[in-house]
Amino acid sequence: MNVRSLPDLAPDDRAALFDRDAGVETVRGDVRDIVDRVRTEGDVAVRKFCREFDDVEVANLVVTDEAERAYEEIDDDMRDTIERAADNVREFHEAQMPEDWREEFDGRELGRRFRPLEHVGVYAPGGTAAYPSSAIMGIVPAKVAGVENVAVATPPAEEMNPVTLAAIHAAGADTVYSVGGAQAISALAYGTESVHSVQKIVGPGNRWVTAAKAEVQGDVDIDFLAGPSEILVVADDTATPEYVAADLVAQAEHDENASVVAVTDDESTAEAVADAVEAQAAGREREETIRAALENDASGIFHARSMSEVILFAEAYAAEHLSIQADDDETILERIDSAGSVFLGPHTPVAAGDYASGTNHVLPTNGGAKRNGGLSVDTFLRSTSVQRLSEDSLGDLRDTITTLAEAEGLEAHAESVRRRFDER
Repeated sequence: MNVRSLPDLAPDDRAALFDRDAGVETVRGDVRDIVDRVRTEGDVAVRKFCREFDDVEVANLVVTDEAERAYEEIDDDMRDTIERAADNVREFHEAQMPEDWREEFDGRELGRRFRPLEHVGVYAPGGTAAYPSSAIMGIVPAKVAGVENVAVATPPAEEMNPVTLAAIHAAGADTVYSVGGAQAISALAYGTESVHSVQKIVGPGNRWVTAAKAEVQGDVDIDFLAGPSEILVVADDTATPEYVAADLVAQAEHDENASVVAVTDDESTAEAVADAVEAQAAGREREETIRAALENDASGIFHARSMSEVILFAEAYAAEHLSIQADDDETILERIDSAGSVFLGPHTPVAAGDYASGTNHVLPTNGGAKRNGGLSVDTFLRSTSVQRLSEDSLGDLRDTITTLAEAEGLEAHAESVRRRFDER
């Protein structure tokens, strides 16, 4: 990776950094056809697309028992690893649970209560890599929230990944379906003979999955439309270049379209990071993917004139993963509002949050952190406001209510208040 000057970026180069495209529109038409076929033809269409896209003949779409069996059959060390990761994620999300409340406001008893959704679908990706961690991240917060039925869809294979299946079971899924891609999203959204429809679909996936979520949105709720993975490292001259490089290379490992960016106010640090990236990328199992990600237009190492310029860039970038490796990391963090998940200090690699620290790794991309947070217990809860007024408190509001109602031309609204006083 070459080091470039942040203030000297050409408009096209800057646009490439900020217009990080998930590629959804390029497949939207094909995805619409898949969604419509599954919606109208059910299991027949699902099985057809499993043959076409996964080259697998799926007899039984429901593989819940296979997930339980995988959990029992994996080795003890792997089972313990899965359980520890799930326990940490569970502990963090349990701390998020809101409590119902009611308070008195001058005779007005007002409050809020929280109730879980009943049916939720979690997409656990497969394809070029298995992601048992994503299964944990989607299922655990839903179960902590109290969702009665959490269904998981994961792509079929001649031999499904036993670790992913085991993680799905350990996380607490109620039903597991062997179906992936856009056909899985459509099946979860509208239901088939084998697949129960859900109220909400969450979880990461490729552009076909993301396009399908965009297609069904409105008929079913979704978390957000996520694109390829991304990281922004903010560093100063105290950062260890090898650590910064390690985080960049790790993120590049996900996808050739991943965005990996480091920004520092120290040019020598930027050059050292670039050298370390080159050294660490060499010889990796997924080196081809890593190098493609490092070389795409949405990636780069940049030096700025000041830390203030770095911070302004970071806020505008709104990274999925924001790593701050700097001496005054807390002060820098206070000045950045938009980020999916933040990793502070030299010993907090993004991989910790990906797997086992407890935070959720299902996060908004492409600047979505300006509008959304990552997956949480809140994702699976509905809030209801509750109120009770005494006669005196309604009397205190009588003129306010009736005046506003009549100003809006809603005479019956005003009468609904007056009647409680005029007919005594």
